[in-house]
Parts: sequence; C-alpha cells; structure tokens
Amino acid sequence: MSTHRASRLGLAVAGALLLAACGSAPGGSASPAPATSAQHPPALGERGSAEQLKALAARPTPHLSDGRPDLNATWDHLGGIEFIRVQKGPAAEGSVCVFGCEPGGPGASAARPAAGPAPASYEPGFPEYKPEFLARVKDLNERQVQTDTLLQCAPPGVPRIGPPAKIIQNAREVVFLYDDVNGAFFRIIPTDGREHRPDVPPTYLGEAVGRYEGDTLVVVTRNLTDDTWLTDNGAFHTRDLVVTERFTRVGDTIQYAATAEDPAVLAKPYAMTPTSLWVSDRELEEPARCEDRDLSHMVDGSFHGNPR
Repeated sequence: MSTHRASRLGLAVAGALLLAACGSAPGGSASPAPATSAQHPPALGERGSAEQLKALAARPTPHLSDGRPDLNATWDHLGGIEFIRVQKGPAAEGSVCVFGCEPGGPGASAARPAAGPAPASYEPGFPEYKPEFLARVKDLNERQVQTDTLLQCAPPGVPRIGPPAKIIQNAREVVFLYDDVNGAFFRIIPTDGREHRPDVPPTYLGEAVGRYEGDTLVVVTRNLTDDTWLTDNGAFHTRDLVVTERFTRVGDTIQYAATAEDPAVLAKPYAMTPTSLWVSDRELEEPARCEDRDLSHMVDGSFHGNPR
C-alpha cells in the first residue's frame, strides 16, 4: 500500500479512478500500546457495535484527582479512511472503491454515482439555511469537486473534522490530536477559565476555550475561516460561526455532540448527529501526508455522500 494518504476526493469520486492509494486509518495506522490492555480489557462484541459500547459504558467513569472526568486516552470511533477500499485483481489497475464495492471485483458497480442531493430548505442531518441562501448552497453543492477546499487536502474545519483520535489533559488545558484523512491536526483548548482571545486571525480549526460541567467537557470554538464547510453538499458558513462541542465521559466511552450556530445564514443551529467514542489500546503514529492526485482525472462533477 502506498505511503501517501488518499485525498478527500475519495469523498467526491467523479466517474474516474482514484489513482492515490489509501494510507491507514485511525486504528489502522496505530501501533498497539501494550501497557494499556490490562487497564482496558477488551469488551464483548464487534468493534463499534452496540454490544461493545454498552459493555464499555457500564464500566466506572474515571476521574482525575481534582474531580474532573479523565479524558486521557486514545479514542476510537471508526473515523478516518476505513470506508475506502483498495481494489485487487488484474482489472482493478490500482483503483479504490467507496460505495457499491463488488467483493473481489475491480471496483464499484458499473453505474456512475449520482451527484449529491440538492438541499431543499433543509433535510434531516443537513443545516437549515435561510431561504435567500439556498441558491448559493445549491451552486456549491453542484460544484463541490471544484469548490470544497477539503477535497484539496485543506484542514476540514470545525465541526466537520469531528471528534479527536487522542485527548491529552491536564489541569490547565486539553489537547486534541487528529489522525484525519487530510493528515495530522491538533487543537489546544485552555480550561483554566480564560476568555477567547481577541487578537487571533480566523483559522481552519479556530480558537477554542473549554469548561467542565460535571462529567462533560464543553468546548466553544470561534474565529473560524469561512473557507471550510459545515458538512458536504455546499454547507458553507460565515466567519461568525460558533461551534459548541460536548464530550461526556460515560465509563470507557465518550458521548460526543456538536452544534454550529451561524445566525447570519442558518435558520436555526445545526446539530450534528451525536456519536460515541471508546477507549482504544492502540497508539497513534504520524500519518502519511495528504496529496491530491485526482483533480486531473475527473470526468464530471458527480460525487457521492460523505459516509463519515
């Protein structure tokens, strides 16, 4: 397998072969951490199954000496590029498949993937925009392959990047480490009561502060560049975007939820689908870099949805 990570055009396959092979995903790129297996014995059930999550959530919730929930761990949530499958066989020619993969076959089914759905006023799981901005969303959706900077190896932004793969925590701050499809990213979130800094320019992952509410870490992020989207299909935002993430430790799991507020363009706050993280005994390694090798091979602008 190539040492280069497939670009996010793996999320926008447009009737053409992806020539980049995939790097390994979180959990795939990680090496076992032998010291933690005794502390976190494996739970019953398939990885990420309801049975496994129920068993992990039933364990005691650990706390630090100051009473805060202990979030220090590597966290699994089936993220990364595990949905991209490298195809094998003489007819595959080094291609990869995302949806409709034929077992042992050369790739997806013969039918060309349809473009993502044009958003109506809103759809379940999609941000609800004010009526005057629907035409812009539709235009960006139809031109996602050309306009989505994430597909050009840029950082995904918040909340699109989702929960971290590792959390490092002390009395003053928490650090989020990401093993993302587009590469390795980090966020440093103060938790010592300080306010947002007024002197920082907008960035892809913004400027965040955190606070604790019982067993929940609440992270509020501002100063986000408007180069990123909230999710696929043209879900743009302004620089006034404010994202609130909640990390609630329950046993050896974290319940993750994120809400985006951008009243200039959104009719109401956008709540992402909540997800569960669970303690992993695998440690992170430096991922391969994201390298775009796809745009020159695009045949049309059709693309599939984001399975993440």
